[in-house]
Amino acid sequence: MRLGGWLLAALALAGCAARPPQTATPTVPSAVAVPTGPGMALTAVPFSAVPGWTRDNIATAIPPLLRECAQLATLPAAAALGGVGLAAQFGGSAGQWRSLCAAAATVPSGDDAAARAMLERELQPYILSDSGQVQGLFTGYYEPQVDGATRRGGRYQTPILRRPRDLVPANGAAPSGAQGRMTAGRLVGNRLVPYYDRAQIERGALASQNLALLFVADPIDAFFLEIQGAGRVRLPDGQIVRVNYDGQNGWPYVPIGRLLIERGELTRDEVSLQTIRAWLVAHPAQAPALMDANPSYVFFTTLPETPPNVGPPGWLGVALTPGRSLAVDQRFLPMGAPVFVATSNPLDNAPWQHLLFAQDKGGAIKGAVRGDVFCGWGEEAEAMAGRMKQQGNAYLLLPRGAPGT
Repeated sequence: MRLGGWLLAALALAGCAARPPQTATPTVPSAVAVPTGPGMALTAVPFSAVPGWTRDNIATAIPPLLRECAQLATLPAAAALGGVGLAAQFGGSAGQWRSLCAAAATVPSGDDAAARAMLERELQPYILSDSGQVQGLFTGYYEPQVDGATRRGGRYQTPILRRPRDLVPANGAAPSGAQGRMTAGRLVGNRLVPYYDRAQIERGALASQNLALLFVADPIDAFFLEIQGAGRVRLPDGQIVRVNYDGQNGWPYVPIGRLLIERGELTRDEVSLQTIRAWLVAHPAQAPALMDANPSYVFFTTLPETPPNVGPPGWLGVALTPGRSLAVDQRFLPMGAPVFVATSNPLDNAPWQHLLFAQDKGGAIKGAVRGDVFCGWGEEAEAMAGRMKQQGNAYLLLPRGAPGT
């Protein structure tokens, strides 16, 4: 699993202001809204009310859907995918998507009209609202590439660590002495205590376990690799090693962009991946302490050989697709569910309206109208992901049979 939500909103503000997309803001008629859980409601709408539905190249969404379907087919029909209320009732188990998967398999490759017609037959769109608000925050994440080596030496001094042997999931129990909610710890005798935080790990708390997978040239690169939860490490001989999320130390994430704002170093409008990195580079004496102010630490595993044009696996175990994979809050939306996102492109503020699939999740993704778009890899993906903190609307597509169909 990736921690898709270490993602850029958490890095920056986890809820900062953004320019609204240049599309009309839908209103939710409360008389027909169906409450599905605390604060969340679904309102059935026709496809004609989904902004950008007829302009999206839906045919290009079918291949990632079919890859997802292949994974869902390996699960029992009753396997829970998450969600709450109506979303869980009609899309919260693997078997509920099998009719859609069977229909998708019949769509001719590249046939946009056939793909759109199939989805309209199989699915019913619902606009999502959270506590009466239909607009929410959409951010982006990507797969970075950094320079590294298999052994420490020269400029390669910062380790990328594998999952420690003594890391124990909390499973709802609060580690003794923990302040706030923690997801993991370590056993001391019979007591579960907080795991080592970032500062302790950076200062060698795990050195005796020999956990280094790789060594990278820049500690700032290592920090941002953790933020993204996956990446590509380029070795001196040009070989690329793919690494992916394999656990976290249990400490809550503290967004350093928010700290920079509180300290007056950046304004709210200035915060992005690019400006945070620039501040760290420009303040080498202060950068380690700022990064240590985030006690969360991510551990990695290496991926088997993966084609360079294939994304890392998300929570479902399906390779993420640029512009088609979305990290969501699984408490509200089922994994794998189609979600049409209507927001704006952060690079030019033009409408960005596309069908995505909820194939990932993350600790920084909180709420029903909240999503993190996988932007891919490379410079263009970094530019978009690093600046994306846009307001927008989300339409959950559920199998027909639910209310409103």
